[in-house]
Parts: sequence; structure tokens; C-alpha cells
Amino acid sequence: MTDTVLITGAGIGIGRAAALAFARDGHHIVVTDVLETEGNAVVAEIMAAGGSAEFHKLDVRSTEAADALVAQIEATRGGIDVIVANAGIAHKVPLPALTDEKWDHTFDIDLKGIFRVIRPALPGMKTRKKGSIIALSSIMGVAYGWDEHVHYSAAKAGVVGLVRGLAVELARDGIRVNGVAPGYIRTAQLLSKENSLGPEGAEKAGEFIPMGRIGEPEDIADVIQFLASNAARYMTGQVIVVDGGLLVGRY
Repeated sequence: MTDTVLITGAGIGIGRAAALAFARDGHHIVVTDVLETEGNAVVAEIMAAGGSAEFHKLDVRSTEAADALVAQIEATRGGIDVIVANAGIAHKVPLPALTDEKWDHTFDIDLKGIFRVIRPALPGMKTRKKGSIIALSSIMGVAYGWDEHVHYSAAKAGVVGLVRGLAVELARDGIRVNGVAPGYIRTAQLLSKENSLGPEGAEKAGEFIPMGRIGEPEDIADVIQFLASNAARYMTGQVIVVDGGLLVGRY
């Protein structure tokens, strides 16, 4: 059966990989991002492979935009079956420079931005007694601290609480809510020397990860797909770490 899958931050990285994975399974993908060129390219790639997709520019900082988009998809598609709340940022900011504005900017996207997309979709999901929501956290939100990324770690820890709270409140409505906490994944974010490990740091990280490599976006996309599927029908409120053994292997 074809589901309608809404993915935020789907123009690049994990979001893009998730869009392509769901599309290969025959689902209709609502690709959203602030990156219009990249988002449209993902739709073109899906359509070229015989899949079904559409692009909508969405800044998850806007409640009005999120509400309007969900209403539009509900009207044209008859409902949203799966939400992958993936959009996020990670800016390196040392504590002396961590102003209220920088803190709020990260929380507005990485935590509140997730809730903004989920909230307007809930009435429809409740009516249909069906829905699967997957929110992206991070190992920096479940186990690690990250120097010069305190605001990021705090926001990603908040995602864990959001997943748990929503899961309990929505379980009897037939809606499941789970999360994924990626480790080091080969994305534009990770490869940014300004804000993360950079290319050299990423390769060094692979040396101390038990599986011997950093992850690829597809490694996360497959787990997202599993959580959305009927194979995970009795799972809710869980945040799954996908990190190549990094957390358990550090001793």
C-alpha cells in the first residue's frame, strides 16, 4: 500500500537518503527543505526512477508554513501516513559566544521545528487511527556531550523527551513515535570543518569506531524505514542509536 511520507530536510544527507529509500518502496514522498535546488533534484531523481514525489520549500521555524503545508497535503493526498522530522543544524559556538539568540536559533530548528511539523498532522492521524513519526536525535543527545555544541546537545536531548512524551500520549490513537540517534555519518554537516569534524576528522573517527568506518546516510535511512514500517508495529517511544558500535566500544 502506498503511504504519503513527509520528510523535512530532505534535500541532502540523511533526509535525502530516506526520501530515496521510501520512494523505492513505492511510497509518495513529500520532500521539504529550505534548499530549493537540492530538494527539487531529489524529486527529479525519484521521478526519473519511476517513483512519486513533490517538493515544497519549508522553513521549520515557521508555524504558519508548517500548518499550511500539512493542510495542503491532507487535502490533496487524503492524509499523511509517515513523518520523518529530520531538518536540523549544528553550529560550533564556544560558550563565551553562546548568546540567547544562537541558543534559540538551534532550538527553534532542532527541537521546536520537529514539533511544528508533527502538531498539525495529528488530528488527521488520530481520525484515521494510523501514523508513524520518526524524529532525528543524535548520540550527542543520548550519551555524549559535545564541546562548543552545548546548545546542539541540549536540543537533541530534548528530542528524546519529545519522542517519549508524544509516544505515550498518542499510543491509543494508533500513532507510533520513535527516534533515531545517528553517530558519525558522512553528511555535509559532519564534513564541515567549521562546524564539525571535517574530512580529516571524519576519517580519524572511523579508526576508533568498532565497525571501522563512519556511517553513510543510507545506514540511517534504512533504520528510519524500519521504524515507519509494520515490522516495528509494537515499538513506540524508542530512540535507536545507529553508530557502528561507537558508544558501546568506548572504554
